[in-house]
Amino acid sequence: MFLVSDPCCSPLTELALSDAGAAELAAAFKAIADPVRLRLLSLVATAPTGEICACDLPDLFDRSQPTMSHHLGLLVKAGLLEREQRGKWAWFRIVPDRLDSLATVLRTPGDS
Repeated sequence: MFLVSDPCCSPLTELALSDAGAAELAAAFKAIADPVRLRLLSLVATAPTGEICACDLPDLFDRSQPTMSHHLGLLVKAGLLEREQRGKWAWFRIVPDRLDSLATVLRTPGDS
């Protein structure tokens, strides 16, 4: 998926990202590089039900609904959140595999 494996090279090469994998992960890191989006991701990840309604967000952030929709849309586009429409409101939940791929690239060998 993201890793390059070449049997003739050192074992470190097996842990290196491919060009495509690096570009894809960089886009995801760019999406969370904004403090509002990073906080949004944290709120969704720690929500007791595992999801959060967009209707609850403007008051939490003191920002307009269109601004919050923009930030949520970028997180969805980056594959970090899933969106489900329920009537008038959108609900968002984390994409665990996507977060795992970000965490993997930040770990050093031997980390658990």
